[in-house]
Amino acid sequence: MKQIRDKVAGLDIHRDSVVACCRIEGPTGIELTKKTFTTTQAGLCELSSFLVDAGVTTVAMEATGVYWKPIYYALEGLVPELWLCNAQHVKNVPGRKTDLSDAEWLSDVAAHGMVRPSLVPPKEIRELRDLTRYRKTQVDTRSKEIQRLEKVLQDAGIKLTSVASGVWSSSSKGIIEAMIAGERDPKVLAQMAQGRLRSKIALLEEALAAKFDSHHARLCRQIIDHIDFLDSTIAVLTKDICEGLADFGPAMTILCSIPAVSETSAQVIIAETGGDMSKFPTSGHLCAWAGVAPASYESAGKRRPAGTRNGAPWLRRALIESARAAARTKGTYYSAQYARIAKRRGPNKAAVAVAHSMLDTAWHLLINGTLYEDPGADYFDRRYDQATQAKKLAERIKALGYEVTITPQVA
Repeated sequence: MKQIRDKVAGLDIHRDSVVACCRIEGPTGIELTKKTFTTTQAGLCELSSFLVDAGVTTVAMEATGVYWKPIYYALEGLVPELWLCNAQHVKNVPGRKTDLSDAEWLSDVAAHGMVRPSLVPPKEIRELRDLTRYRKTQVDTRSKEIQRLEKVLQDAGIKLTSVASGVWSSSSKGIIEAMIAGERDPKVLAQMAQGRLRSKIALLEEALAAKFDSHHARLCRQIIDHIDFLDSTIAVLTKDICEGLADFGPAMTILCSIPAVSETSAQVIIAETGGDMSKFPTSGHLCAWAGVAPASYESAGKRRPAGTRNGAPWLRRALIESARAAARTKGTYYSAQYARIAKRRGPNKAAVAVAHSMLDTAWHLLINGTLYEDPGADYFDRRYDQATQAKKLAERIKALGYEVTITPQVA
């Protein structure tokens, strides 16, 4: 195989050590120089000096958990090409496996162009990505705490969610706070209902008649305090994210013009992709990278379903959530697409298909700098010839035993 690069280094990364192998093609052939360094700051300085002195132009490393990050950041800007490679793409051949051989193999595949680097966004986008991802974990934790609060109420025999819309609505929270404060009379508690829940006072009194003791009150107090803390944390993170997206105002406006793409979803899309669609040659590349494009599997001339590719999990999750929200919109292209696919292949595959369409649309809109214009819920009906479709419908009506006459409507 033809060698593409002459001065390459491969790094086999671990938590406490990193093994470097410099592969330099000289007058007498290929020279390999191997050395092990620690992953402390002192060790990374020695690694940087080792690579610069060797004159390498390309450094390739595996994406090993989070251990690659300090090594990557220490070498960023020191070499012309710094590659972060998918570990699945650089597996060594079976045999004697050592850290030194892994580093040598990585330098070999990089020298021959047998691997492609992964996308590593610039520093400001990486910081923004950390904020959006941490916010999502806090939102998930908040949801679990609300579920935990429901379990405590059920343990006490409080059937609040059988009447109210949820355990964390405005009315429900007020009732729970009153019970924690010592109020136990179901009639008094039921009178705290607000809005449409007041029409269910009688049912609410029956649902609140239970054995809610001091043990349950202590648990509910701790859970509610934790939820309030999470709310404040999420608010602070959202503020920081908005400040980090100050330069992405036009991109945010474009993304939010897509139905069911909320401001939070748009923030995640920009944080995960960097907002620069030029990094992806086509929308298909972006969708495959995000994990919402179908994979391919063909052998002996036969093709099998392979599901979707493994991609960016944080972006994929945000897209799926937006797709499910789009399915509930009325009179939009995405709701019509979801309904058509869900009828044949189920709701999960329909959600992935809509997520693919939404990301494909986002790529084109950001490339062209234009706002979204919805094709309409009748888009799929307009794709077919109306006369042919009317003829098919007439034949179906005749098959049911009815006579039908088709007369074109005069405009």
